[in-house]
Amino acid sequence: MDRLTQYRDTIRRELRAFADWAGRSEPHVRYEVVHDPAIDHFELLSFGWDGRRRLHSVVYHLDLIDGKVWVQYDGTDRPIATALVEAGIPREDIVLAEKPADVRQFTGFGVG
Repeated sequence: MDRLTQYRDTIRRELRAFADWAGRSEPHVRYEVVHDPAIDHFELLSFGWDGRRRLHSVVYHLDLIDGKVWVQYDGTDRPIATALVEAGIPREDIVLAEKPADVRQFTGFGVG
């Protein structure tokens, strides 16, 4: 399996694992992994109802760009970047895109 295929599989697996974990504690909220293979775009969405209040949000947003995983958004206290490293993606191939470019060199992850 080539590296990008491995990264795609790992991202989908980690997003699904978080969705399964979060869904157990919030049965009124649905978690959905979205992947557009044409542009290597990945999201984990959450949606549902809390009484009469509609819930809908992006939990994670990742993209594969130039062979690296770009974490565009992480709305949790369980960093997806850490889970990806633990799943075998090298730190230097993960870019914390939500950090300013001049700060990324200090994150311990890739700079882009």
